[in-house]
Amino acid sequence: MPEFRCNKCGASVSFQAGDRFVKCGYCGTQLFIDRSGAGFFYIMPFMVDRSSAQGTFRRWAAGARTAKDLDRLANIFEFKQAYFPVYLFRRDLDGKELVRVEPAKSTTLPGLHSLKVPAGDLKVFDQSYQVGSGVEMINPDIDMGAYLPGLEGKPLEQALVYFPIWSVQYEFRGKKYAAIIEGSSGEVHTGDYPTRSAAPYFLIAAGAFAVFFVEGLVGFVLAFLSPAVWVLVILLALFTLPFVAAGAYVTVRRY
Repeated sequence: MPEFRCNKCGASVSFQAGDRFVKCGYCGTQLFIDRSGAGFFYIMPFMVDRSSAQGTFRRWAAGARTAKDLDRLANIFEFKQAYFPVYLFRRDLDGKELVRVEPAKSTTLPGLHSLKVPAGDLKVFDQSYQVGSGVEMINPDIDMGAYLPGLEGKPLEQALVYFPIWSVQYEFRGKKYAAIIEGSSGEVHTGDYPTRSAAPYFLIAAGAFAVFFVEGLVGFVLAFLSPAVWVLVILLALFTLPFVAAGAYVTVRRY
């Protein structure tokens, strides 16, 4: 039976061919094994609870770029707490430390190819760490070795890290969408999402331009008859401005 030394305590650890996860029988540390060798198995704690994550999603949905009333009308049919696996590579490139994070699981979920892992938030995943009930542990299906040929510099550390996420699945106007909320920072990642129509904004701009263009043209023509007309044009523009602003406000609120 093959063996290796535990990265934490140095004890001999035996494993079966095909094993991906092994627990050291001496110190209880979880270790990840693939073709590139054995490495630490880290985990990041959830800093954003369910209530905070739901509030974060609603605030994002109420933003200026999302569709009107998305925060009210989005039908959330899945709000799942999970740990997503990523590989952490620390490399030495000419005396400079580089950190690269790559997904360890094939996924089309948004944002999971650009996660950032703060070093201070990592916890060694051993028997003392409590994951919590109802939290899904997503297993990796990509070997760490698949990324090694594309890495620069000399290896300092390579590890499997379980990253905390809230996976949100929702429906809006008959179409399904997905979003990811980082369980450590609360940052929202989205791919395709319902966007606010740009047509009302173009309408506002075109209307305002037309109104002030006509006023300016009339003032320019009448100014040849009497220079005092410019004073009336300026007063008319100031009188028109609140109506344009009110129309813009109503349009934005409605659409």
